[in-house]
Amino acid sequence: MNIILLGPPGAGKGTQSAGLVERHGMKQLSTGDMLRAAVKAQTPVGLEAKAVMDRGELVSDAIVSSLIDENLAAMPADQGAIFDGYPRTAAQGEQLDGLLAKHGRSLDHVIELGVDVDALVERITGRFSCGNCGALYHDTANPPAKEGVCDACGSAEFKRRPDDNEETVRTRMEEYRGKTAPILPGYEARGIVTRVDGMADIDEVAAAIDSILAG
Repeated sequence: MNIILLGPPGAGKGTQSAGLVERHGMKQLSTGDMLRAAVKAQTPVGLEAKAVMDRGELVSDAIVSSLIDENLAAMPADQGAIFDGYPRTAAQGEQLDGLLAKHGRSLDHVIELGVDVDALVERITGRFSCGNCGALYHDTANPPAKEGVCDACGSAEFKRRPDDNEETVRTRMEEYRGKTAPILPGYEARGIVTRVDGMADIDEVAAAIDSILAG
């Protein structure tokens, strides 16, 4: 199975991708992760990308396509791929179709994790973590058993991400809508788009995705 997983920041794409990797042995192909890995490994594409980023420029579609090409070539033929953060435009979607065909693959599903914006704001602005061990918490959904003390390590040091605020969340949502709007109609016309309630319990979302993959 080769799928595109869509959803705004905070919708749970990372969590669900990790679950798919664990349950089905799929490989998550995130543009950011692929870029960092290629730069670290100093592959030809990585060196080209580093030069572009060092100049403060955005990495081109051609470089991203080369990264995906490299990764697909290195994967076993029976291993499924999860595309996260790509494609973001109709042109990138066409490039992806070409790359999949080149490697004898096709796109099976486009799964969008739908969210309620107000609920997403509450989910994201309420999250925090232990500054010592990294354990994750939430003001209302998952507070520490004893206020101000980490359940895992007993530390009283907590932190929040500076961009976990309402304005940033709503801005990200608008950016997501603007970026994904152009790619969905083409996939909808092919009948491969399915929407899942991203605000549901993590296990429920995972079960819904598994049901889609099972056909």
